[in-house]
Amino acid sequence: MRGIMGQARRKRILLGITGGIAAYKAAELVRLLVKQGFEVQVAMTEAATQFITPTTMQALSGQPVLLNQWQDEAGMTHIHSSRAADAIVIAPATADFIAKLAHGMADDLLSALCLARDCPLLVAPAMNKQMWSNPATQRNVQQLAADGIAVLGPACGSQACGEEGMGRMLEPAELADEIVASFQPKLLTGIKLLMTAGPTYEAIDAVRGITNRSSGKMGYAIAQAAREMGAQVTLVSGPVALTTPVGVERISVNSAQEMYDAVNRRAGDADIFIGVAAVADYRVAHPAEQKIKKSAAPMTLELVANPDILADIASLPNPPFCVGFAAESERLAEYAEQKRRAKKLPLLVGNLAQQAIGSDDNELILFDDNGNHPLPRADKLTLARLLMQHIAQRYKGAKL
Repeated sequence: MRGIMGQARRKRILLGITGGIAAYKAAELVRLLVKQGFEVQVAMTEAATQFITPTTMQALSGQPVLLNQWQDEAGMTHIHSSRAADAIVIAPATADFIAKLAHGMADDLLSALCLARDCPLLVAPAMNKQMWSNPATQRNVQQLAADGIAVLGPACGSQACGEEGMGRMLEPAELADEIVASFQPKLLTGIKLLMTAGPTYEAIDAVRGITNRSSGKMGYAIAQAAREMGAQVTLVSGPVALTTPVGVERISVNSAQEMYDAVNRRAGDADIFIGVAAVADYRVAHPAEQKIKKSAAPMTLELVANPDILADIASLPNPPFCVGFAAESERLAEYAEQKRRAKKLPLLVGNLAQQAIGSDDNELILFDDNGNHPLPRADKLTLARLLMQHIAQRYKGAKL
């Protein structure tokens, strides 16, 4: 993860920690948020200090830890600190604290901060699976949602008590992504976005195949950025070693034909289609069912063309807003614009393959009817956010 672009000042997060074993994860969450460019101040309940020390949290955040109402002379810590925050995050949020929020209680500093706030509140539940599934807890969580409080998680997994089930707090990296997402403009709320990412794999025999060096990083960053902006994202992915962004539906495929079929089944419901995947242009006409044994004789493979996913989607009678990608090794502007016009795309994203494949940063040029729009070299998630803002503007303009 990298810093946040385009903010006039550093956003301030007030991180509330309540008394659960998952409090140890809050230390990593603070580190990640500070790395993202946030200013973080921690507030802890008395019970939280039994699990992790205020000294640790102060060292990581660089800010004094708020522990009680009387840390300023006027006794107005709950007012001053909540007014200074751009968002309050409770992680972990115990069943007891969730009940307090649901019923408007304010019998300690942290609950008073939440009640006195005029900024968004995000809550990351963490508790035993039986406590999470208890009807009282579920009623309280529903009340939080009805009150406009964002509930992040929980996840299913192993718990400190030795049991397995729902109630485990989201991992710090997932929470950091969710917090960053909460600050992104929701330009695509209600939009269904379908996209492809990664390489495809075309079998030669039972163990060999034709593929390419695409890591899928750019596509997965775009999926995350689109989801941050409020889109409902379906990601059709070739074989990659990447974690699916939170809230994104992933459909895993191998070959170009599988990707083609998966996209066509869903294209009719999509508002926007983005073809990021590095789809193999050709496949073996007759792959062997068993491993082809090595010999000294030359071997010839008959290759046939794969379907052109992007061109076929763009040529539908009522196509979604289509965005293509062109990875070239030379003459980028010439070849990218040729591809855009040939496939009749409103927008095409170009980059030089030797600068992008496998790397964590990239440099993009956007090609549309208004000309070329270069984006500065940056990490792929930053570029994805800038790209999605451009796509949102073009999509809305096309609908007017």
